[in-house]
Amino acid sequence: MTAPPTAAELRARLEAIRAARGGYVLPHHGAMAAALPDLHAAYEAMYRALTLDDHHLSPHAKEVVWLCILAACEEPVGTHHLHRFMTTGGTEAEAAAVFRLAAWAAGAARYATLDGAWAEHLPGLGFAQEYRDGAMALRGPLQEGTARLALVGAQTALDQGWALAAEIEGAYAAGVPEVEIAEAMSLAIWPRGVNPFVRATETWLRLMRDGRVTPSAAFRAWAETPDQGAMVLK
Repeated sequence: MTAPPTAAELRARLEAIRAARGGYVLPHHGAMAAALPDLHAAYEAMYRALTLDDHHLSPHAKEVVWLCILAACEEPVGTHHLHRFMTTGGTEAEAAAVFRLAAWAAGAARYATLDGAWAEHLPGLGFAQEYRDGAMALRGPLQEGTARLALVGAQTALDQGWALAAEIEGAYAAGVPEVEIAEAMSLAIWPRGVNPFVRATETWLRLMRDGRVTPSAAFRAWAETPDQGAMVLK
């Protein structure tokens, strides 16, 4: 059992967090640091890897995705991502476009319903393409690839499988690298937890296996790996 920190150790930890996060501390940092120091250390390591460390997305694209996720989920916590967005070259015009995309993403369930119920009556109207085209009409100054990534992140966080499938197909068609798609999806873990991310990767896996997208060699190896899914109780 890990001994709780002393008062001095706790204050030092919280000041280290404040310095790493640009001058702010949230209440849950203190609760974990005081009662669950091992969990807190793991939490901070994951936060750095997910949010602060550079991987595949450019700093600006990452913050576009963050803004879209937070706005789509109506999440008021995370205003520091707005600050990061602006410091990476974001503009108010781009922010306005991100918020339009977030609102569009939240309405995608309507297209999913139409696709399921009315597609046979309107065979010339591709609802997934209509949904994608509508989103791109709202992207303003954002590059298409960046807008696609923002919507991949938002639909992962919103847990809307039909819309996410449409966005992944759109991202492949736009030439967005798979590693960037994966990173955009992963950002949803922070505000929404692992389970929506699990379901998002199931959607992606199904698209590859059904031949709806053409994966690279590494991602094809993932798709060809058998027995992926929830534990089956016997």
